[in-house]
Amino acid sequence: MNRIWAEEFWRLFLLIVVVLLLFFFFGNFFVWLSLALGIFLLWNLRQLNHLSNWVEGKLTGEAPHSSGIWEDVFTNLYRFRLRNKRRHKKLVKRIARFQEAAQAMPNAIVVLNDENSIEWCNSASTKMLGIHTQRDLGQRLLNLVRHPKLVNYIVSGDFEEPLLMVSPVDKSRMLSIRLVAYGDDQRLLVGRDITRMQVLKKMRRDFVANVSHEMRTPLTVINGYIEMLRDEKSLNDENKEMLLRIDEQSIRLQSIVDDLLQLSHLESNSSVVVNETINVPVLLDRIIDDAKKLSSGQHDITFDIDSSLELRGNKDEIHSALSNLVFNAVRYTPENGAISVNWFQDKEGAHFLVRDTGVGIPEQHLARLTERFYRVDVARSRHTGGTGLGLAIVKHVLQRHEGELDIQSTVGVGSEFRCDFPTERMVV
Repeated sequence: MNRIWAEEFWRLFLLIVVVLLLFFFFGNFFVWLSLALGIFLLWNLRQLNHLSNWVEGKLTGEAPHSSGIWEDVFTNLYRFRLRNKRRHKKLVKRIARFQEAAQAMPNAIVVLNDENSIEWCNSASTKMLGIHTQRDLGQRLLNLVRHPKLVNYIVSGDFEEPLLMVSPVDKSRMLSIRLVAYGDDQRLLVGRDITRMQVLKKMRRDFVANVSHEMRTPLTVINGYIEMLRDEKSLNDENKEMLLRIDEQSIRLQSIVDDLLQLSHLESNSSVVVNETINVPVLLDRIIDDAKKLSSGQHDITFDIDSSLELRGNKDEIHSALSNLVFNAVRYTPENGAISVNWFQDKEGAHFLVRDTGVGIPEQHLARLTERFYRVDVARSRHTGGTGLGLAIVKHVLQRHEGELDIQSTVGVGSEFRCDFPTERMVV
């Protein structure tokens, strides 16, 4: 028991003693007890009134003067107020520093509540999205930025991938928008200006496309002379062998040029221009026949094709994607290995699945397989005739058809490549 409470108990004890003495000398015990309790109650009510007035004044000013328990209550509240005031000042300073840092960032930053109303934004959001840092606070974002892509992005609720859109303020700017959920149903919108990056990507694509196109003519001439020389009967065996190697490398270079041109075309066009009905089973019959010729009987190739399942899209692009996966399985599966090709549907959409019993791919390489020219084993890729562009082409074809590529592999066991197409692409 601390001093304050001990003092209060002594005060109550003395009050009881006084009541007893008055009763002893004057009688009427309940009268004196009632009077004493009334005085004690009035004194406490007075202290409660002081406390109420102080609380209504938000604990400002000095604490009311009192004694006993009430002095302890007022003192503790006063100290709590001082500590809270110091913490509030620190918090205000931290928020101010955060806002200063956010204001200095080149990216647009917008804090949204659960109703997508703007709670705070920096000055970069004005330049990129046209949102005023003061006037537009409390306004709904989609009432201010009425871009169809942004509306669909927010309504969908899928924020795994960033949204690419043209700035509503400056049409020459390309923005990358990402939404991050945090706290209690709050969202942070971050907009990044990727105009320069997009320009550099376009320059790279144009450069690759132009160089590849320019290489076609000299390659055609070289191939023509190679064919003429191979028909020359005066060549000895050594020269014929050298000519054969030149021919092989010329064909490989021609394949790289063709793949580069196709990849540049896919990257330059974000949407499917042709949206025809594709008879995928017929397409797969031709691909499997070509795969068997490439295999030369060295593999056990099986297939299970849904003969009624067709797609809408670009026939040439779909052929390129599916054939790349099947031919890769043949190239990277050792002799006497097994390859299975499946084309089927379920409630989630249409699926193309290629399984093999090849060498497998280490897990650390899986995420980078669709990068252009990325190879797990450079020597083996060159030996099998791969260009290092096949899976990059597959990825872009699937993106243009709202599809996804899933890769599973175990070293020494084999690999599984699955293309998933949405139900919207299926011909019903």
